[in-house]
Amino acid sequence: MTFADHLKRTLVLGLPLIGGQLAQVAIGLTDTVMMGWYGVEELAAVALGSSFFHMLLILGMGFGLAVMPMVASAASNEDARQVRRVTRMGLWIAILFSILALPVFWFSGPILLGLGQEPDLSRMAQDYLRIAGLAIGPAVLITVLRSHLSALERPRVVLWAWLAGVVLNIAMNWVLIFGNLGAPELGVRGAAIASLGTHLLILLVLAVYAARARGLAEYTLFARFWRPDWEAFLSVFKLGWPIALTLLSESGLFIATMVMMGWIDTEHLAAHGIALQITSVVFMVHIGLSSAATVRAGRAHGRGDTEGLRLAAWAALLLSAVTVAATVLGFVTLPEALVGLFVDPGDPLRPAIVALGAQLLVVAAFFQLADAAQVMALGLLRGVQDTRVPMIYAVISYWGIGIPCAWALGFPAGLGGVGIWLGLTVGLIVAGALMMARFWRGAGRGSAGAPITPAPRV
Repeated sequence: MTFADHLKRTLVLGLPLIGGQLAQVAIGLTDTVMMGWYGVEELAAVALGSSFFHMLLILGMGFGLAVMPMVASAASNEDARQVRRVTRMGLWIAILFSILALPVFWFSGPILLGLGQEPDLSRMAQDYLRIAGLAIGPAVLITVLRSHLSALERPRVVLWAWLAGVVLNIAMNWVLIFGNLGAPELGVRGAAIASLGTHLLILLVLAVYAARARGLAEYTLFARFWRPDWEAFLSVFKLGWPIALTLLSESGLFIATMVMMGWIDTEHLAAHGIALQITSVVFMVHIGLSSAATVRAGRAHGRGDTEGLRLAAWAALLLSAVTVAATVLGFVTLPEALVGLFVDPGDPLRPAIVALGAQLLVVAAFFQLADAAQVMALGLLRGVQDTRVPMIYAVISYWGIGIPCAWALGFPAGLGGVGIWLGLTVGLIVAGALMMARFWRGAGRGSAGAPITPAPRV
């Protein structure tokens, strides 16, 4: 297979995955906008509850993402039994994880109070989480099925399922938050019910497709689902927990910078939030390409195809680099216009927020390459089932280097918000460099530390 072939297959696989990621962002964005129409306090409660939900979801997603390279490797050897075993035990882990997470959502009010949140805000966030928290199971199960379908190069259904979710979420929010069409006005609880309904719809679509679609029914994914397979269970768990901690380390870096921005003033915190919202949209493109890279690398790894692994990696990195170039151009030439889209023209703080946000976007233009490098390297390393050392790199880069640099540049050095983002950039650069070096050191042997061989039966 030529480099052009790899480029085409990565693009065909990556575009629907990118669309699915953007649809997820759209759901969060519509929740924010519609709750903002309802009330400021309710918006703050849902924002707090959503952040709480996603911190736990990130942990569960690690196990779901572990399914992707394992299924890709097994599929490359036409091992339908192994595909079924890995995915089924991934679903088992998702269910067990959600059962353990439910009490945390139910008693989230005291937890939020202990973290210093206001009593009324904690109470409303708990009202939200006691309903929306029920979506943790469907959300993690969706990650497993998305990984399964992506690894089998069936990503389009994932895109369509998320787009259907966007439509349902908007409709349910409109009816249940505001009490339209004769429904009771539920406010925060309405948003929670909409979130739960949206996740259930997406899960149903993916599960039915995975079980019944032509070419997929042969995997009999849900046949004798109750039977445990502890060997496969442990394999998914061992590969998944480092992914979960890596994701948590990275998200913790951004949360820490948000807290630091709050130490300065409200304008800096608002500008930070807007700049992150803009950069997160671009980041979804890289996440979609990273998932495609995981699948393509996983298939080459399963076949023992060292040259195919290299070509698949270069194809994914080229597509990511093109995205980086377009992003840098936009951030450098149009920062004020981009930030201004998120601020009410009549807001008296608009000039200060737009100016600060524009400065942050210029800094973001410089960390785009590093951010893309680390997420693409992670995708490639997952493809060759190398997750533990990248986890260590992530903790060191983000928490040992990134956060201290952000604090030092922001406060003792007196650079304020720009300094905090420069520290963020340093952490991302170190992570990207370490992870890329690890992948390419191992690419000649097919993995990060061992000769490439077909994946074993587990």
